[in-house]
Amino acid sequence: MTTVYVPADTSAVSVGADEVAAALHRALPEATIVRTGTRGMLWREPLVEVDTDRGRVGYGNVGVEDVPTLADVIVVGGPHPLRVGLIEDEPWLAGQQRWIFERVGVIPPLDPEAFEAHGGLAGLRGALALPPSQVIDIVTGSGLRGRGGAGFPTGLKWRTVADTESDLRYVVVNADEGDSGTFADRILMEGDPFTLIEGMAIAGFAAGATEGYVYVRSEYPAAVAALRAAVDVARAQGWLGSDVLGSGVSFDVRIRVGAGSYVCGEETAMLESLEGRRGIVRAKPPLPAVAGLFGRPTVINNVLTLAAVPSILARGAERYAELGVGRSRGTQVFQLAGNVARGGAVEVPFGISLRELIEEFGGGTLSGRPIGAVQVGGPLGAYLPPEALDVPTDYEAVAAAGGMLGHGGIVVFDDMVDMAAQARFAMSFCAEESCGKCTPCRIGSTRGVEVIDRICSGDNREANVGVLLDLCEVMRDGSLCAMGGLTPQPVVSALTRWPAHFGLPEREHAS
Repeated sequence: MTTVYVPADTSAVSVGADEVAAALHRALPEATIVRTGTRGMLWREPLVEVDTDRGRVGYGNVGVEDVPTLADVIVVGGPHPLRVGLIEDEPWLAGQQRWIFERVGVIPPLDPEAFEAHGGLAGLRGALALPPSQVIDIVTGSGLRGRGGAGFPTGLKWRTVADTESDLRYVVVNADEGDSGTFADRILMEGDPFTLIEGMAIAGFAAGATEGYVYVRSEYPAAVAALRAAVDVARAQGWLGSDVLGSGVSFDVRIRVGAGSYVCGEETAMLESLEGRRGIVRAKPPLPAVAGLFGRPTVINNVLTLAAVPSILARGAERYAELGVGRSRGTQVFQLAGNVARGGAVEVPFGISLRELIEEFGGGTLSGRPIGAVQVGGPLGAYLPPEALDVPTDYEAVAAAGGMLGHGGIVVFDDMVDMAAQARFAMSFCAEESCGKCTPCRIGSTRGVEVIDRICSGDNREANVGVLLDLCEVMRDGSLCAMGGLTPQPVVSALTRWPAHFGLPEREHAS
């Protein structure tokens, strides 16, 4: 029996994967068509694979019109203009080390038997055989830090929750992935949702929490559907509930959908939304680890953070800690987007340079023109010029270079980009998405758009540059959260590194 794999990931479906799967089913009625997640090679979607005695053979950019000729050769993985070859030998995949994405694109996302056969639950079983404090020690020893952007040590957060007296504790997953150029959370939730559930259960056991919530952005309907189905399967399998894997440990998961607010990616605004109120930022302290959801101690982690935990428990903290550089240990899923020839998700150890990611994995710009600028860390991240791209992907190193690693999103622009327009976009984005609670963010962003417009129109440029820099300083130092506090990063980086785009002389304003 021939088995053919076609991704059901949103990125593949958006370019015709459903239609290709249906056409293959008609052309190969004896074959089994299996829907999986994406391998992360988004530039090759729809990527069709077939089992052969040599391993899986792939065919990229398959359209419905290609199915008649493909059906004649795919059963044996034969030659075809769209043939990629053995998937495991594809340089994009061969150059990665997948701890988080090890099953994504390999197995059907909601098949519990396939999940266990490919190493699923090994981490949870290992954790349940240990005292909770030892599980926290393992996570701490791995060097795992939050993948949501702040890079806070995961074990320290879990320890704080576990040590805080309370009759009830929670685990909350921040899946409100709203940054431009980021999609790794979505790929994981659609392609391997059981791994996230397993990571949550380990966190719950370690921190003494019995309830977990996944807060997913409303713009991810396929991820929401996958998670809800996965929770139902996990309960039926005994992976969740009052007796997790027969251990006597109680832990259950609920899925909650946001309402489209970008600021709810900030942890306290997310908690407000989860509690049924308008998503606005809370003042801190107290920290959510001490008084979070419904006033109880709460572990809040990003999707990728918790998805890394099962492999750490299964393979060992020492092996994980051997990867990476400095205080940035393990792997990160970097997302290549924008004007890039080969866009997609790349899981590699920290330390690889931005240039390697963009040029070796990404293939340079799609337009073929020189790189003009790169934004790292989402719409609030600084713009880096081409000469700064040799910086290693390390939280501290990128920050020292004036950037922000954030969630690992990398958006590439060629040399035709208008950096004044990009700076204006950052301010207008903040004005649109601000929760409105603090004046520097709410009013500062609106005034910022106006000042940039005056600079670009030639209205008393030098004086208005001073006003803009002062405004950015107030926003950075006076805003309650990162929404207003980080918006100055892209604005100031564009202004100081590309002054000519604002009609300013290079010699006076270049950094």
